[in-house]
Amino acid sequence: MSPRAAARLETLGFTNVYDYEAGKADWFAAGLPREGEAMPVLRAADVARTDDVTCTLADTVAIAAEKAREVGQNQCIVVNDERIILGRLRSAALGGDPDALAEDVMELGPTTTRPDAEVAPILHRMLARDVDRILVATSGGRLIGTMWRTDAEHRAGEPDEEIACDC
Repeated sequence: MSPRAAARLETLGFTNVYDYEAGKADWFAAGLPREGEAMPVLRAADVARTDDVTCTLADTVAIAAEKAREVGQNQCIVVNDERIILGRLRSAALGGDPDALAEDVMELGPTTTRPDAEVAPILHRMLARDVDRILVATSGGRLIGTMWRTDAEHRAGEPDEEIACDC
């Protein structure tokens, strides 16, 4: 919203008015609420599960593996205090040396998608590459959740073959 629009809303009695300078695209990419014409399109944030198992760089594999085992997951996302994704421990790493630090055995730079990304093209790529999940993160790298292919297929139905993508 422009500063003029924000000022006008304040004159109309609105008290919680903000001038979001980064713009609408950044707002959506941050996984913030949307309305209007953007609502009907299924986005990654709409499908992402938010129950990810997380650990810190200083956690041992034993700690991360126990957290994952407790909830039946086979990965642990390595994050900092602000939930910025630093890496990922997949099942092979979780089954490794229990005394190793997450920082030493994590997969660096796991693939992510933005919360505002349309599900259908992502699903196409997931199917083409036989990927079962993708992390959903803000443009700043903050973990939103994980989009599982099965959830995306269920919510979106089979992807339309006519949707263009760079699979």
